[in-house]
Amino acid sequence: MSVYVDDSQIPYGRMKMCHMLADTMEELHAMAKKIGVARHWFQFGVSTPHYDICLSKRKAAVAAGAIETDRRGLVIVIRRIRARRKP
Repeated sequence: MSVYVDDSQIPYGRMKMCHMLADTMEELHAMAKKIGVARHWFQFGVSTPHYDICLSKRKAAVAAGAIETDRRGLVIVIRRIRARRKP
């Protein structure tokens, strides 16, 4: 099981944001806690639960073991997560 961060740089005020996903919710929340991301950044009312994180937190996630991926790789991860949730 793994945590993933994409290479997005989406403007949000003065910050640039990317996405952090994981194979399980436990891993996702554990990584967020480890790198100091507040729970209110958790995006749960969307098709694939994830955190929006700033680029400095992305760097911390990678240092803590998150796998870097591009947009194409992120789509593969999202499909795998969604497939696991289906009955």
